[in-house]
Amino acid sequence: MRNFGLIGFPLSHSFSQKFFTDKFKKLNLKCVYNNYELSNLNNLRELISTNQLTGLNVTSPYKTGVIPYLDRLEETAEAIGSINTILIKDKKLIGYNTDIIGFKISLERLIGNQKPPTLILGTGGSAKTVAFVLKQKNIPFQFVSRKKKEGAISYSQSDDFLSQNILIINCTPIGRFPDFGKKPPINYTKLTDKHFLFDLNYNPEITAFMTEGINKGCKVCNGYDMLIEQAEILGLSGILSYEYLKACLAPLILVKKALNKLLNLSCHKPIFAIKISVNYE
Repeated sequence: MRNFGLIGFPLSHSFSQKFFTDKFKKLNLKCVYNNYELSNLNNLRELISTNQLTGLNVTSPYKTGVIPYLDRLEETAEAIGSINTILIKDKKLIGYNTDIIGFKISLERLIGNQKPPTLILGTGGSAKTVAFVLKQKNIPFQFVSRKKKEGAISYSQSDDFLSQNILIINCTPIGRFPDFGKKPPINYTKLTDKHFLFDLNYNPEITAFMTEGINKGCKVCNGYDMLIEQAEILGLSGILSYEYLKACLAPLILVKKALNKLLNLSCHKPIFAIKISVNYE
């Protein structure tokens, strides 16, 4: 029996446990996946030892905070400074970042070959991953945070940037279940039909942030495809070996159908081109 899980706080928004439990059962795999809601990381190694874990996925707020607890980082994860997957091998904890794969694919579907100046809302682990991809694609960006700090402007300073920065990416948990009505405090009256809004949250399907964009004619997406692409193509690569992945994971179309059924979503794209996608959380 292989034991896997997800660490973060809170985890009420996540469906990872149900998704992977159903998946392992369908594929007749002797694997267990549990959620571990941790208020801190002090007992991380005890958790791993007690539950005989093979690997963990990591979600907010620990994508950067967990790094000091690891023995080493995979090269890309080290360059980004954020991880979402931990492989436990020979009692060593190795950190990986597979969010980069899902975000890059989802972003290309949203903006194509354009290179729109971008506002990144948030400065945490997900924001670092987003910035890494934007750098690779030579897309200029500006971090926005609650308070002005080195490398980031505050939300109150963002008004002047909204007209020039037409891609806005929410990397914060604002608006995530159960806080459905909340949204990042930007001036939404500045939005036009030229803007793109990408919300890394996926629960609810259409966040208040996305709704503001839809009302202004923006093209919007959430984190759903992000989960599909990185979780199924590479998302467990830090937990399972590549060979094991090839042997046990279902074809992508089956995964999409399973997730659509789980989330009660239709398989076709809405007419206003919302890309429904999900953080691997």
